[in-house]
Amino acid sequence: MTETTSFTPRNPAFEQVIRASFLAQGLMKTLGVELRSVAPGRVVMELPYSPAVAQQQGLFHGAGIGAIGDVAGGYAALSLMPADSEVVTVEYKVNFVRPAAGGLLRAEGQVLRAGKSLTVCRIDVSAVENGQATVVALLQATFMRVAA
Repeated sequence: MTETTSFTPRNPAFEQVIRASFLAQGLMKTLGVELRSVAPGRVVMELPYSPAVAQQQGLFHGAGIGAIGDVAGGYAALSLMPADSEVVTVEYKVNFVRPAAGGLLRAEGQVLRAGKSLTVCRIDVSAVENGQATVVALLQATFMRVAA
């Protein structure tokens, strides 16, 4: 995904807030997801392949793809919100465009529009094998700011 917009965070401690929140995510810990990068309006997460996150054909499971995409988008949205904010998902749509085969799943969440209460994000989820990333799913999601 190429960054198309530059954003200024409203909370100077946004990265610390996101990293602390990520560590409290039980599902991400259970799946083995790693937070790779945090920037204003953009978050990248990775999920190494294991049989625990695969479906019966040995591909990454769609539920894992949706989960990592949802969380990457949510944290991209949170990166632009004021201090004392949390974020909840209002909705997301996922298009699976290829089989998710590879050693690693990477979700790149990017804010498209940040409003006062609702933020819209695009999330590209790629399967990575031998350093080559192939987009396997596209998500569009809306997140709502709530008080922490």
